[in-house]
Amino acid sequence: MQEAAFSGVFAALSAEHRLNYIANNLANSGTSGYKQDHLAFKDTMIQFAHDQIMEPMATVRSKPLFPDPQIAARTRIAAKKTDFSQGTLQFTGNPLDMAISGEGFFRVRSPHGDYLTRNGAFCQTADGSLVTKQGWPVLGRGGGAIAIPEGTRTVHLSPEGRIFADGEEVGALELVSVSDLDALEKLGGNLYRLREGAEAEEGDALADNPGILVNQGFLEASNVNVVTEMVKMIEVQRQFEAYQKVIQTSDALDREAHQKVGRTSR
Repeated sequence: MQEAAFSGVFAALSAEHRLNYIANNLANSGTSGYKQDHLAFKDTMIQFAHDQIMEPMATVRSKPLFPDPQIAARTRIAAKKTDFSQGTLQFTGNPLDMAISGEGFFRVRSPHGDYLTRNGAFCQTADGSLVTKQGWPVLGRGGGAIAIPEGTRTVHLSPEGRIFADGEEVGALELVSVSDLDALEKLGGNLYRLREGAEAEEGDALADNPGILVNQGFLEASNVNVVTEMVKMIEVQRQFEAYQKVIQTSDALDREAHQKVGRTSR
């Protein structure tokens, strides 16, 4: 099989992976607090058939002792990167909807552990606990759950994350900062946690980022630009079609070569 066929296959696989991420970004363009993913690519230089040896020649007419080195470049996926840029704030008017302006996360407690999220679409249980849409408690400072007393008529949220029920403070949101955002990994459900073995640390977002604010009655929209992602999708589809053509052409050349060699040998 020709080298072109291998290059076309690997390029098509890379395009397929990229298309999967683009489709996921588009599917979550309406998810509150969602952060889009990007793929980084790099060129991998492959030297094959023999070593690259540059022997000195006695005269300009001397024949080279070794064949010329053949080097091929193939594009590979290097890494996935999440874009944590701020999404726009959308007004909802719901007092339990909260959006963070600046670098920070809410902390929630799931059955599998404590995770971080930017999705502030919260609700209240029958016993007054502040929870996510999945029913997981939203944690306050100190690691405890936040409970709003039964019969509360008005809930007010200060820009620092302090929660007041009918004028009485009932808790404060735990706002978390991360020293290296690239150390976070996605877990699905708009949740994050520090990657195992990462050297990044969690801290107090209010102390680390003086400009951070919590906005009541707003939700942070995803930072996905639908038009840009659609253009990327069309681009990747065209690339995939081109790689298919490379594979088909290489296969046709191989078939033709085998047929001609077979006729000559007879």
